[in-house]
Amino acid sequence: MKMNPLFLQITTGNEAVLAEEPTEKTMSILELMTSGGIGGILIMTFLGILSVMAVYIFLERFGAIRNANKVDPNFMNNIKDMVMDGKLESAQALCTAESTPVARMIEKGISRIGKPLGDITQAIENQGKLEVTRLEKGLPMLATISGGAPMIGFLGTVIGMILTFKEMANAGGQIKLDMMAEGIYTAMTTTVAGLLVGIIAYFGYNFLVTRVDRVVYKLEDSAMAFLDLLHEPA
Repeated sequence: MKMNPLFLQITTGNEAVLAEEPTEKTMSILELMTSGGIGGILIMTFLGILSVMAVYIFLERFGAIRNANKVDPNFMNNIKDMVMDGKLESAQALCTAESTPVARMIEKGISRIGKPLGDITQAIENQGKLEVTRLEKGLPMLATISGGAPMIGFLGTVIGMILTFKEMANAGGQIKLDMMAEGIYTAMTTTVAGLLVGIIAYFGYNFLVTRVDRVVYKLEDSAMAFLDLLHEPA
């Protein structure tokens, strides 16, 4: 039995077409990060350092602010009873044992008892400002990262695009779409990384600021309660 030569030709042609089907090329995250040249690697490394700094500042400040918010509900009542009974040393010892921004501020006020009320008020205000400054340590850096990281990422994109157009110019009439596409998505990687770092830092900064505001409210409330105590008749 003879087979049709035309059928053999068609079959062979189909096999050739199937054999030559292009396979999809994928890149790992590491390859994508390092495929932007020396400039891209430096920018991605810098963004990585900024991300580590942002996470460290957030975790460290979160722990410090959380501890500052832990105030014994009966603290001011105990201070009031001790001050009214003239037990100033016991009141100062209680403040030292409490070791919170509120306690340190009240301790400063207790140490000024016997002086003019204006001096006591000024001492409390100064200590309160000092405590708030301590709580806000690192927050300006976190805010800087939230605003600077996207700009650094965009800088990497601009550099990558410049290099891509330079390669296109050097290629002359041999420009290939795959060469353009690879250069563009490699350049865009830095923008994505910068935005991610900036967004994380931005939300972390605003969360911490909200927590600091709660401590500030407690400081103001405790200061007013202490000053009211000094105004009460003996």
